[in-house]
Amino acid sequence: ILYLMKKNLLNILLIFFIAFDASYADSKELIKQFSGSGTAVTTEFEVRAPWILDWRVNSEYQQSMAIEISLIDSSTGFLSGLIIQTKYVGNGLKLFQEGGKYRFRISSTLANWYLKVEEITEAEIELYKPKKFLGIEDLVFW
Repeated sequence: ILYLMKKNLLNILLIFFIAFDASYADSKELIKQFSGSGTAVTTEFEVRAPWILDWRVNSEYQQSMAIEISLIDSSTGFLSGLIIQTKYVGNGLKLFQEGGKYRFRISSTLANWYLKVEEITEAEIELYKPKKFLGIEDLVFW
């Protein structure tokens, strides 16, 4: 009986730690998703800082495609910044440290695009900051 009690206790602890680990690992909150294949302005979304844009672009005509994605402040209608400008398929993440009400303006030629807006925690910011790699200019010669 003691063996069964220990085994049940271990199973309960294992389930607890798995559940705790899964909730910690997925602390991003999905705010909005957009997708399309042409030029568009998305609907408004409201997001708190910090947040990330998870973007993906593909095309059946990779030699002829082009895409530009800009962030528009919904309150003013002014351009907040250019996010992506490329003639190549790809994907990536972009970190934003200001919340607000926004829209995306997409200018696309022969490209399919997928955008996902997610809020993250302050603790996760370091995971999404660009990493600096040493280049030749960083080397010191004596």
